[in-house]
Amino acid sequence: MAIDPARPVPPVFPRLVGPEQVPAHVPPKLVRAAGITTGEAFLAAPHAYMAALHETMPPVWYDVNPYCNAWQLIKHQDALYMLRHHEIFSNEGATPFPRDPDDYFYFLPIEVDPPLHRKYRGILEPIFSPTGVLALEAKIRSLARELIDRVRDQGGCEFTTDFGRPLPVSVFLDLMGLPQEMRDTFVSWAVDLLHSQDREVMGRAMAAITTYLKEAIEEKRRRPDERVISRIAQARIDGRPLSPPEVFGYVCFLFIGGLDTVFATLNHIWLWLAEHPERRREILAEPENIDNQVEELLRVFSVTFSGRMVVREVEIRGVRMLPGDRVTAVLPACNLDPEVFPDPLRVDFHRPRKPILTFAAGPHTCLGAHLARLEVKVALQEWLARIPDFSLRPGTRIVYRPGGVVGPERLPLQW
Repeated sequence: MAIDPARPVPPVFPRLVGPEQVPAHVPPKLVRAAGITTGEAFLAAPHAYMAALHETMPPVWYDVNPYCNAWQLIKHQDALYMLRHHEIFSNEGATPFPRDPDDYFYFLPIEVDPPLHRKYRGILEPIFSPTGVLALEAKIRSLARELIDRVRDQGGCEFTTDFGRPLPVSVFLDLMGLPQEMRDTFVSWAVDLLHSQDREVMGRAMAAITTYLKEAIEEKRRRPDERVISRIAQARIDGRPLSPPEVFGYVCFLFIGGLDTVFATLNHIWLWLAEHPERRREILAEPENIDNQVEELLRVFSVTFSGRMVVREVEIRGVRMLPGDRVTAVLPACNLDPEVFPDPLRVDFHRPRKPILTFAAGPHTCLGAHLARLEVKVALQEWLARIPDFSLRPGTRIVYRPGGVVGPERLPLQW
């Protein structure tokens, strides 16, 4: 039976953890502990590690770890199949964030499947559609120029705090109708939730987010505007207003998703740009190719994963999965599948276009995909026009945070 987000009940799907909790139908030869998102090899060079999975791991394996056991998919074809078949691989109960069982809510629209998913998604499509996003370009471009001009004459900057985070997060907060002066606090909550390996730390962050957003939603009910939170609070599904859990679940999901992903992507791209001056010159020399440049960089430096619950027995590459199994599409590894993208770690701005999985695929394709593409495009154009030559500060050691969004923690640049 499908869930009812208006009357939420905690899902009963088991969360198996560690080698002692491997289902009987899983072949022992497919049980591995790869250390994705947390292992030393992963954290040393995440994308090189994920590209190497195609040589070191079977195309489908059952990963055991202290957080949550799950089948792992690293082939582009298999991930596409999972993402496109919600009747087999459901999003219900697949989101890992902790919630109070006595005050439960579903993250919307991601935790509901079609056809209901489409109704929730439609509430914000006018804002996040290609046309809606284009209306934001002038504002994004102005902000990018302002941030760059603040540091251009300084001979260097800490990219993560001076540009990489302020650009997408400021745009996001403006869309949501949230105060810019709270940016650092919001970011600290998101970092604890997305990157801590401690369930207690994650729980405290979730509690802080919950308290703040519930108050913000009530304020928007009293004083509505045209921003995202207010639109959700005033929205209707099938002629009825959204319930408080529905409104909160929708706002909370957007809040978590909007604070870290584009930031992490920009950090990866600027690290690569700092180390490849000839490729910066190539971008500048072919301004008409900017859309392909953005797409290729988003392919190589994707940062998120996509999980599902098996609700109907299925077989992938001879591997049997049963209802109740969890499955994760390792999207960065899928974007580095050599069968689809030959020499996958090579950034090729003239590579034949094939669907990338940076924003997932199918009915649950990321709602913010068009906005993310535009932000990366504007960032590249405006930065390289003003600071075309830059490098990593000597002696820099790049450190990656563990967690479900992959990205460098610091990126000191000089010019």
